[in-house]
Amino acid sequence: MQISGAIALVTGANRGIGREFAAQLIERGATKVYAAARRPESIDVPGVVPLRLDITDPDSIAAAASTANDVTLLINNAGISTGANLISGDLDTIRREMDTNFWGTLGMIRAFAPQLAGGAVLNVLSALSWFAYDGAGAYGAAKAATWNLTNGVRLELAAQQTLVTGLHLGAADTDMMADYQGPKIAPADVVKAALDGIEAGKLEVVADEWSAHVKASLAKDPSEFYTQLA
Repeated sequence: MQISGAIALVTGANRGIGREFAAQLIERGATKVYAAARRPESIDVPGVVPLRLDITDPDSIAAAASTANDVTLLINNAGISTGANLISGDLDTIRREMDTNFWGTLGMIRAFAPQLAGGAVLNVLSALSWFAYDGAGAYGAAKAATWNLTNGVRLELAAQQTLVTGLHLGAADTDMMADYQGPKIAPADVVKAALDGIEAGKLEVVADEWSAHVKASLAKDPSEFYTQLA
């Protein structure tokens, strides 16, 4: 999959990592970039095609698929993090995280899959796909589900030669992580790693050292990792 000449659609393209995806796709020679958001008037990346899209609304997804019927690269970036935990959190809020991060991503893939033969899908996941953290229970559960979704649709789309790549990262310097005081990776570095990974045909891109550390811990006794985390 080559970025130059691709026709891409980026969800959640009005800010943060999504905005950076749209900008770098243009810089790397994508023929067309649909920059999707619930409020397309908030998109300010030169050269893109703004597209109204709410990934929690099946009708909105269907309309986007009809309009952007030439897409060869789908980047599922849109997501939310509410800070809800699984026991104490509001159930409607937890469902909203799943509706956006899991069901929204699946809805996009199902709608665009027929036109992605020979193309690619990138799902923006998280290091929290692989561990739980107090204060992000709902987000972690949704991203873990979306990680396995990524693996599952990869198998289903293999026959039509669609590359399906999962992108894992820790904290990025975006509005979503504005209150986080630890180390953060620059969105530009995340996006560069992801687009390089797509061009290299990678099934998974681990964008930072923290995500690599978390992934490596999965082969060990979980008590070791969670003791360190505490």
